[in-house]
Amino acid sequence: MILTGGAIDRAVELGHIEITPYDKSQLGPNSYDLRLSEVYSISLYEEIDAASRPVFIESKIPKEGLRLAPGTLYLMATEEVTHTSKYVPCIEGRSSVGRLGINVHATAGFGDIGFKGTWTLEVSCIQPVRIYANMRICQIYFFEPKTDGVNYRLYDGKYVGQKEPKISGIYRERSEWYV
Repeated sequence: MILTGGAIDRAVELGHIEITPYDKSQLGPNSYDLRLSEVYSISLYEEIDAASRPVFIESKIPKEGLRLAPGTLYLMATEEVTHTSKYVPCIEGRSSVGRLGINVHATAGFGDIGFKGTWTLEVSCIQPVRIYANMRICQIYFFEPKTDGVNYRLYDGKYVGQKEPKISGIYRERSEWYV
């Protein structure tokens, strides 16, 4: 079952969901809008090899905004840190952002129970578009897991505690598939 905006607000009050900073004006009918951090990263190379540690350069969005170019992957982050050990968090791009031709996440909109940190966004665009730090870029929503009384494992993976956009850590798994 998905939480309504009122249920999200109540869960924040009870400490079951942490959103820092929290501003009730960003609360929607069944989600909470997250803002774009000023820090972003882009790849130094035309090709990224999944078996090697990717090389990205980090920069900051200037006051006049950042012009996104089609065909470029931008790793960005939310301003807010979120955490919950009770619900399954998920993010999705806001429809207003999608209507600008911006994709907020390539495939990583599904979170894990127990994750704490900012969200890394895999941003791309269809045509050139200018974006700004602190704009509401995506929305987080929460599902109540069905546990049937069975304890579940909290997330404790390679992205826990992230504060800025994190590069892919899939290269650490290469022994599973790289010959």
